[in-house]
Amino acid sequence: MLDSEKFKQEFVNSAFEAALAKKFKEAQDMLIKKHRDYGPKNISQSPGGPLNGLCVRIWDKQARINNLLESGANPENESLRDSFMDMANYAIIGMMVIDGDWDKDYRAN
Repeated sequence: MLDSEKFKQEFVNSAFEAALAKKFKEAQDMLIKKHRDYGPKNISQSPGGPLNGLCVRIWDKQARINNLLESGANPENESLRDSFMDMANYAIIGMMVIDGDWDKDYRAN
């Protein structure tokens, strides 16, 4: 690889990684804030279990996104970006549930 090509590839990777880190930090901050408002029980005690509850929430977000994109409507309450961030955080919560890191106090009772 030529030096200029190598430099370009490294620059693209570092810019990507910096943007990715920024998005993860933003999602983390939002998830922590929402967790303080909601607590863990809204997921842990979901009808059908926590993973089912997350599937419903993700389905609702996906339906909302699809409707807004298909209709061309402007969101009145939360942006498309916010909806995608919620979906990312639901996926992270799902991994926490699967790994046994979500609401350990509830499961121990």
